[in-house]
Amino acid sequence: MYLAAEQIFTGDAVLSPGWVEVTDQTLTGIGSGEPPAAPSQRSSWLAPGLVDVHCHGGGGASFDQPDDEATATALRTHRERGTTTTIASLVTASTANLVRQVSHLAGWVERGELAGIHLEGPWLAPERKGAHEESLLTAPTESVIAEVLAAGRGTVKMATLAPELPGAEAATRLLTEAGVMVAVGHTAADYATAKAALSWGARGATHLFNAMPLLNHRDPGPILALLRNPAVWLELIADGVHVDPELVAWTLQTYPSRVVLITDAMAAAGFGDGGYLLGNLTVDVCDGVARLTSTGAIAGSTLILADAVAKCFSWGVEPAQVLAASTVQPAQYLGLDAGRLQVGQTADLVLLDDRLRVQRTLRQGTWVGGNDSAQ
Repeated sequence: MYLAAEQIFTGDAVLSPGWVEVTDQTLTGIGSGEPPAAPSQRSSWLAPGLVDVHCHGGGGASFDQPDDEATATALRTHRERGTTTTIASLVTASTANLVRQVSHLAGWVERGELAGIHLEGPWLAPERKGAHEESLLTAPTESVIAEVLAAGRGTVKMATLAPELPGAEAATRLLTEAGVMVAVGHTAADYATAKAALSWGARGATHLFNAMPLLNHRDPGPILALLRNPAVWLELIADGVHVDPELVAWTLQTYPSRVVLITDAMAAAGFGDGGYLLGNLTVDVCDGVARLTSTGAIAGSTLILADAVAKCFSWGVEPAQVLAASTVQPAQYLGLDAGRLQVGQTADLVLLDDRLRVQRTLRQGTWVGGNDSAQ
């Protein structure tokens, strides 16, 4: 099967026009100009399948429910809308529940359905807890880290950590040595502490600008430390609620090779307004904005990554920058085999219109939502 587009973003370059060939589950050809044979479909844009490395759920279900039906629902909700590679994020929980959740999701990673697991908690600052249950927050210990990683059987890819917590340095080094990306987030750290965390091995910024002190001219805090270090990946939630669109666009344009668009989506993504649970906390979703019932604090998003792509383009960001931040850069961030169009790779791709709205999704050579595989 040949697919053609006015422009193809490969992850490394833009072909204008271009084509790809898909045979069974594999990308078997890619080139500029017209394809060797009549294409099955044409589109304005063709790009790698989207990669979401921070997602808690969708379709009315959450990844912290150790239940196959819930996991399948959340995964399908995002996959049908363009996300072919997903990291399942877990909110703060007791050690026993976290171990149970991680063990369950590890099976989904081992079967190739999920790309990994992200631990967003419990090693977070109470002052910047956001939508995490404060009574379950704790400083990291070697024994708990070892227990959780053992339950994950090598599938834990990322952990969010507040570097000012007792034991944070040892935890960061331990996690990094185990191949886990440590991201600074949900933190009240000052500039010096955040900078120190980067020297310990942290290389990520969990939803930059959110759940951390503001950038202040006399007390710059963690944001400046994270922006200044060129080795740090910068997560952004581009829903127009978490971060002002002008700041989203500026960050993408200023740090084009470091931004990673994420959703931080909770169960309401792709499902609608209403009442939900995030961990043990009740959440009200109104007009697509999720807030804790108790405090009104923002509680994740209802974003789909494809919508973030279209929003960023509408805010004036160049298409290649937007697509890189939602495909190849998230994959590089966590060392995933995804996010590029290369001969021999699994055929994961999306077709988009001239406003970067996802029109169709191909995962492992099969159109998602249909039963027509690429033959």
